[in-house]
Amino acid sequence: MEVIYEDNHIIVVNKTVNEIVQGDKTGDEPLVDKVKKYIKEKYNKPGEVFLVVVHRLDRPTSGIVIFARTSKALSRLNEMFRNGDVHKTYWAITANCPKEDSGILENYLKKNEKLNKSFIAKPQDKEAKKAVLKYQIVSKSDRYYLFEINLLTGRHHQIRCQLSSIGCPVKGDLKYGYPRSNPDGGLSLHARKVEFVHPVSKKEISIVADVPKNDKLWEFFQSNA
Repeated sequence: MEVIYEDNHIIVVNKTVNEIVQGDKTGDEPLVDKVKKYIKEKYNKPGEVFLVVVHRLDRPTSGIVIFARTSKALSRLNEMFRNGDVHKTYWAITANCPKEDSGILENYLKKNEKLNKSFIAKPQDKEAKKAVLKYQIVSKSDRYYLFEINLLTGRHHQIRCQLSSIGCPVKGDLKYGYPRSNPDGGLSLHARKVEFVHPVSKKEISIVADVPKNDKLWEFFQSNA
């Protein structure tokens, strides 16, 4: 487990591919429990450790996950996420080049609970939610392209669905149209950077998460972006 930032109120971890943030039906140990153990051992905490996830990251995605260590930080972070005051930057690798090297994607997305998948919907669909992101191609190899993405909304599978809609499904994303899975079963989608004003100290915080280790393509892009 890689802790990339911690203080008395928050702790930030660089999640690996296929690690779950919270418990689910698989019964696998979630990241939140691992972080609780880390805090308990490091600070010799008696009793139950207070730790709450303030946002989610899909299992096959790697990168930044923020946890609140105090109730004060939790309530303020929740409000900041609701208000769009936490700025998240993602990296995504695709095999296809978009028509434009940069742009804004704006769609209405509708989630299908049974399929656990989002679809592009019409604006008048009452169940659809507006999804907006900015993207830019920041690097390329002989076969792949690196998108840098700034999320302006936080919808279910938003990046995966919107990139697929322009013919650029994320590498390894079978659900949204990529032809082959990655060797580790995950996606080439990484929560790279987060910026926000600290909920308690009010200092400006900027945190960057290294790309997955032992992945030559990711390492190439991290060196050349």
